[in-house]
Amino acid sequence: MARAWMSWSSGKDSALALDTVRRSGTDVVRLLVTFNHEADRVAMHAVRRQLVAAQADRLDIPVFSVELPSPCTNAEYEARMADALRVAHHDRVDEIVFGDLFLEDIRAYRELAMAGTGVVPMFPLWARPTDELARGMIDAGIRAVVTCVDPRQLDASFAGRWFDRDFLRDLPPQVDSCGEHGEFHTFVCDGPGFSRPIDVTVGDVVERDGFVFADVLCSHIEPPPTTMGSSSSATCASSSAPCGERTC
Repeated sequence: MARAWMSWSSGKDSALALDTVRRSGTDVVRLLVTFNHEADRVAMHAVRRQLVAAQADRLDIPVFSVELPSPCTNAEYEARMADALRVAHHDRVDEIVFGDLFLEDIRAYRELAMAGTGVVPMFPLWARPTDELARGMIDAGIRAVVTCVDPRQLDASFAGRWFDRDFLRDLPPQVDSCGEHGEFHTFVCDGPGFSRPIDVTVGDVVERDGFVFADVLCSHIEPPPTTMGSSSSATCASSSAPCGERTC
C-alpha cells in the first residue's frame, strides 16, 4: 500500500483527490498545508487556520503546516517546501497527492521540484473533463463555499456562494467549472471521509490585493489543531508563485 501526504488547499479539488486515492488503497497520513503566517490563513483561499483544523479533525488526518511570510519570494517558498519534502521522505512517504486538473506548467513545476527527493507527485484527477468533475463533486456529497474570486475573471457576487448546481449553472461560459484558471477558490465543510459536517457561516466579503474574499467562520468552537509539525516560516500569498497552492 502506498503511503502519501495530501497537498491540501482546503478546497473541493483537494477533497475529491483525497477521496479518489483513498478509495484506490493509498494510505494518506498527513495533510500538507501552506499558511500565510502573518494572516494565519491558507494562501489564496484565505481560509482560517481554525477551519483547516476542523477539516483535519473530521478526516482524522493530522496537518503538517508550512508557514510562509508575506510577501514571499519563490526562492523562500521552494526552500520551505524542500524542507517539508525532506520530512515527508523521513516519514516513509512514497507520494504527495495533488488536486491539479490540467495546467501543464504547474504539473511540470511540481515534478521538477520533487525530482530526486525520493517522493513522487501524484495527480489522480488529471485531464478529467472539469464540467464532469464539478458535477461529480456535488454528487459525491462535497459541500463547499466559495472563499475567493478573481474579479478580472468572475463577478465578485460569486464570493460567498455555495458550490452547487445553481452556482455551476450561473457561471459564465468562459469560466472553468472547477476554477482551474484561478477564477475562484473554495472551502469544503463536508464530503467523503468527513466524520461529520463543519457548521460554517459566511461573514464579511472584502476586496483586497485585487481579489474578493468571503470570510468563512466556524459557527461554534472547534478543537485545537491536530498537527504533526511544521516547516518554519513560509506560504506564498502571491498567486505568481508557480508552485503555490492553486487547487480550488
